[in-house]
Amino acid sequence: GVDIDINFLWQKAFKFLHLALVGLKNSEDLIPVGISFPEYEEKDKKLGTKIRLFAPNQEILAELDISNKLKSLSDYLHITSIRNVPTGLVKQHALFSRWRSIANPERLARRRAKRHGVSLEQAMEHFKDYKTDISSAPPYIATKSLSNNNDFRLYISMKKVSEPSTGLFSCYGLSTSERTPPATVPLF
Repeated sequence: GVDIDINFLWQKAFKFLHLALVGLKNSEDLIPVGISFPEYEEKDKKLGTKIRLFAPNQEILAELDISNKLKSLSDYLHITSIRNVPTGLVKQHALFSRWRSIANPERLARRRAKRHGVSLEQAMEHFKDYKTDISSAPPYIATKSLSNNNDFRLYISMKKVSEPSTGLFSCYGLSTSERTPPATVPLF
């Protein structure tokens, strides 16, 4: 067998998964499918090797047709059939959400340009020596934006919660702060 780097595999698989999830979005760009990384380890910055998709009913997951969408990676992935969540195994729930550095120089520059009425170039000059500390950043998936084709890192944080909360997710299948309370996924 050929060894494939797990990060490369995440990048490829997540691209197809995100494309499938975008097809479910509503007028607010939210979807009924949440994802979970059961082997997630923040301190080791690892998402693990598994991903689970959760939906209010099996029909939604069947409509995604993930096995077909990930067919080109079938030599490297094991996709199980759609199953109910095993009630006895779920002890906790989690919020898997997108993490963004508060200290992102580009974002700070855009904000400065808008607030101070200066050009983006002037604002970027203001932050040119600004260093972003990403040592505290959680694990990420290297991916591409569907809207502008730019490469970026989708940092994913996890917060365990004791009470489940139903609702909608971002087009990445992640909990979103646009909903109060944000939707959770079972952790098992």
